[in-house]
Amino acid sequence: LLSVVVPVYNERATVAELLDQVLAKSIDGVDIEVIVVESNSTDGSRDVVRGFENHPRVQVILEEKPRGKGFAVRTALKAARGDVVLFQDADLEYDVNDYDALIAPILGHRTNFVLGSRHTSTNSNWKIRTFVDSPALSAYFNLGHALLLWMFNVVYSQNLTDPFTMFKVFRRDCLYGLKWECDRFDFDNEIVIKLIRKGYKPFELPVNYVSRSIQEGKKVTLFLDPLRWIRALIKFRKTPLYG
Repeated sequence: LLSVVVPVYNERATVAELLDQVLAKSIDGVDIEVIVVESNSTDGSRDVVRGFENHPRVQVILEEKPRGKGFAVRTALKAARGDVVLFQDADLEYDVNDYDALIAPILGHRTNFVLGSRHTSTNSNWKIRTFVDSPALSAYFNLGHALLLWMFNVVYSQNLTDPFTMFKVFRRDCLYGLKWECDRFDFDNEIVIKLIRKGYKPFELPVNYVSRSIQEGKKVTLFLDPLRWIRALIKFRKTPLYG
């Protein structure tokens, strides 16, 4: 069983299409459950999500208020029943067709932890986040990724290309006993760091990615979230793993 975790906040324009794509997805020998955590959006996303409540493979969790993407994902993890868990944003930046390749190394017992990398050796020019309406902002995000990546690899003795990707796939039992703290996008750092410290080596695979800008709905802040990521990189180097 594959548990696809979908946090939703203000994604009315894309969430229905994304959920339709996930529910139409078929993988030989794998059943798929979808866990949607809707964080009381202000744009009508909740009404769209509730339209999927009666689907037999969908579990909808309605939060009273938005507490951050990390909090929503942590809520979904408590409800996940799958042998394998996959994170999926509701904004269509990532491609559902990559699921087969992402879970294959886990099903083949080659690894327990896969990252879908947007940055590969063929993308050395860092043209990953290309915002047509704001090239300067695009350059800012790509440079920031490069700097944070360098810090991550140095601090944790890794050689990864994209530990910050949304596409994180792992056996659910990898999480056993781990303690979580982050509620926002810094949870993406926390989970990778703690799985690495627990002994799991990430296996990276290239994935399809189409970026959207802040004007198009991207929710990462320009300054506060990068500061939270840096704080997470430093803090979780030594904090206790288990709660």
